[in-house]
Amino acid sequence: MTASEVPPLAPDLESGLRRLKLRTMRALAPEVLQTAKVQRWAPDELLRTLVDAEITARDQAGEAGRRRAAAFPVAKSLDEFKVAESSIPQATFDYLASLEWIAARENLVLVGPPGTGKSHCLIGLGEAAIRSGLRVRYFAAAALVETLYRGLADNSVGRVIESLLRADLVVVDELGFAPLDATGSQLLFRFVAAAYERRSLGIASHWPFEDWGRFLPEHSTAVALLDRLLHHSITVVTSGDSFRMKEARTRGGGPPTTL
Repeated sequence: MTASEVPPLAPDLESGLRRLKLRTMRALAPEVLQTAKVQRWAPDELLRTLVDAEITARDQAGEAGRRRAAAFPVAKSLDEFKVAESSIPQATFDYLASLEWIAARENLVLVGPPGTGKSHCLIGLGEAAIRSGLRVRYFAAAALVETLYRGLADNSVGRVIESLLRADLVVVDELGFAPLDATGSQLLFRFVAAAYERRSLGIASHWPFEDWGRFLPEHSTAVALLDRLLHHSITVVTSGDSFRMKEARTRGGGPPTTL
């Protein structure tokens, strides 16, 4: 029997499944019912097949939606991350990959030179969190502060922050690439303070902590921000040559290695 010969669902069943928003079950039911009849499936096998198909489709749709909401700039995975070539200890990487730190509301702070795997690690962890059913948001630090700035226009900064913190993990990448003014620093502090012990933050910066005053103009703000950020955190200092430069040299491009 071809697909065109599979009898359609009875109108009342079609209507009922549509009303219950069981889209996948409604699409598959005619063929599954025909197969079940021909192969003489037990009733529970028929029901299990349809229910499993609906659950799988909803899980896939939910994961795709969480990935869109995260707004990662590129696709990266932990499987692609070269732990042995990085300065992240294997035990630390394994703990991060377990995602237990997100459940514990801990932060992850990566500091080190550009190209040493900070962004890849954060995005890979965010992708793993999405596959585990968690909500993630990604921001370059400048974009996060700009988002908070927009809330000043209508006095909605608090609501904006609460909306962002619906995510289980908020990744703030490239912190310190551009200096912040006093207002931007205060907005960033408000965000970190609101997340403190409520949500996990993943932060990456090429500046060591003692130099954060270079992009946070007020010393007291920098101290208060670091105090909350580092209280419950895994801190990783990355080092070494840029992975991107290594790849460029392998391809025959990029500046020569210093002798």
